[in-house]
Amino acid sequence: MAGRAEVGEVLGAAAQLRAGVRAYRMIAAMWIRSTMAYRASFAMAALGNFAATGLDFVGILLMFSHVDALGGYTLPEVAFLYGTAGAAFGLSDLVMGSMDRLGQRVRDGTLDTLLVRPVPVLAQIAADRFALRRLGRITQGLLVLGYALVVLDIEWTPLKVLMVPMMVLSGAVIFSSVFVAGAAFQFWAQDASQVQNSFTYGGTTLLQYPPTVFAKDLVRGVTFVLPLAFVNWLPALYVLDRPYPLDLPSWLAFLPPLVAGVCCVPAGAAWRVGLRSYRSTGS
Repeated sequence: MAGRAEVGEVLGAAAQLRAGVRAYRMIAAMWIRSTMAYRASFAMAALGNFAATGLDFVGILLMFSHVDALGGYTLPEVAFLYGTAGAAFGLSDLVMGSMDRLGQRVRDGTLDTLLVRPVPVLAQIAADRFALRRLGRITQGLLVLGYALVVLDIEWTPLKVLMVPMMVLSGAVIFSSVFVAGAAFQFWAQDASQVQNSFTYGGTTLLQYPPTVFAKDLVRGVTFVLPLAFVNWLPALYVLDRPYPLDLPSWLAFLPPLVAGVCCVPAGAAWRVGLRSYRSTGS
């Protein structure tokens, strides 16, 4: 009986996941159609997003106009870190970036309208106002990554080739988990979107620079507490044949997919607890 119950729970979770993905696709498609109805506006918004995020790399270029290395890393190496972090976060921001609006929905009571629909609330919030303009951030990150791959003198192996898309996809899942956990926190602290942003947008900025420029306590924190280092630092340094500041074993560079999967567990648990604790505004 216990075995049947476990199988039933697994099948139920799988069905709910399929329903959530289907609902997400439908809501996102609706917003994409709405966006593409005004193509010129979309093009300008995407270009603006591209330019705004590109200013970060312009700052790095200006920095390297005065120095030859940053923390022992050359411009192409920093560009590799920048590109992988930017592409991973851009993909996560495209898919889950709307989660930071949850606090506003809790405050004004509009979350109640989502609760009465026969669709997972997480999918509805994540796909709400799906912003296709965020493709500009992904494009900018991939262009910088492409520049780095062309300029860097790397002894490529099959593992290193696979490491590049792996870190982008795994990093996107890790950032998505942070988005979900941060949104769950907003059920209690309703005006905490900036706290969430400090770990998502702030974490991206952190990972765009070499770990050698930061204090080791900070590096330990983003390795063992909030594992953002698995987004790109650990796998990227393996590709670049660079040692990690904490002198960790090299096989940790292959763990981003596992770490991404593990991060989904507490993020999902926090979301369920937060959603169950929600009380309507009564308005």
